[in-house]
Amino acid sequence: MALADTLQAGWYGGERLPWWVYPLAALYGAVVAIRRRLYRSRWLRVVQLPCPVIVVGNITAGGAGKTPLTLALVDALRERGYRPGVVSRGYGGSRREPALLDSAATPAEVGDEPCLMHASGVAVAVGRDRPAAAQLLVGAGCTVVIADDGLQHYRLARDLEICVIDGDRRFGNARLLPAGPLREPLGRLEKVDFRVCNGGDARSGEVSMRLRGSQARRLSDGCERPVADFSRARAHAVAAIGHPQRFFASLAAQGIEVIAHPFADHHAFVPQDLAFGDDLPVLMTEKDAIKCRAFAQPHWWSVPVRAELPSSFYDALRARLDSVQATSAPMALS
Repeated sequence: MALADTLQAGWYGGERLPWWVYPLAALYGAVVAIRRRLYRSRWLRVVQLPCPVIVVGNITAGGAGKTPLTLALVDALRERGYRPGVVSRGYGGSRREPALLDSAATPAEVGDEPCLMHASGVAVAVGRDRPAAAQLLVGAGCTVVIADDGLQHYRLARDLEICVIDGDRRFGNARLLPAGPLREPLGRLEKVDFRVCNGGDARSGEVSMRLRGSQARRLSDGCERPVADFSRARAHAVAAIGHPQRFFASLAAQGIEVIAHPFADHHAFVPQDLAFGDDLPVLMTEKDAIKCRAFAQPHWWSVPVRAELPSSFYDALRARLDSVQATSAPMALS
């Protein structure tokens, strides 16, 4: 069993973990606490933008649904009169210097999630220096910046924090990395403005979010058809996301006999990865499809999802933003 699989089995399945993860977790926890204290005391420089900053992130390793939530936030903010832009580190991409994405951007250069968001009509900037990348969005006319996966990136001052929780897996054994899945202690949840629960049952103080994907889109020509058309038949399902089983389960719930093909998160696909030796439909996440279009086959389909949240969440978010603009005071770490 690969190390990553061993760790996942221990984090979420109760399997025994190697002894050495526990001293490493103690060391990791000390580093996290010291780093946060240095930013809170301003020993480490924090960069403030001239517009509100909303951070979307999580406290666990792996995906929790941040990108669908970010896209939903963009739509909701536009409807409420804002001009939102998204800043991302560009994980998995080769580009290091800050840049605004344009039509020439590729997943290999800037990462799969930024490409997906830009393809959806969102202003996106990437860069290892996230404050510098965010400044490009301000220069392009954005009136609010959403920092995708930025909860632990304290150098960018933030006005609102949203933590996304995997409603199915929650926090596993609730230990810090690598003894558990936590990037920060559970107490960090008390410091954020909103806790959004993706799937499962939202608990007290959490906002419920559901991902819906009822249409499939052919990679080769953009033709759409209902996902229900694939029901009562076998289909290959491909997912290189933080929690592939969520995608497989969503297809199975719609009556599809799923042949599951999980890959590591942000996997860089090549044609051989999807050569399954038959003509059965291949269904994949939208994030994976963005990396496969250049060599797509006619029987390959993506299944875009949209995040559904209660309107009261967006109303509360708008009220917080209005308050931030009235005071012009960025949130201090606490």
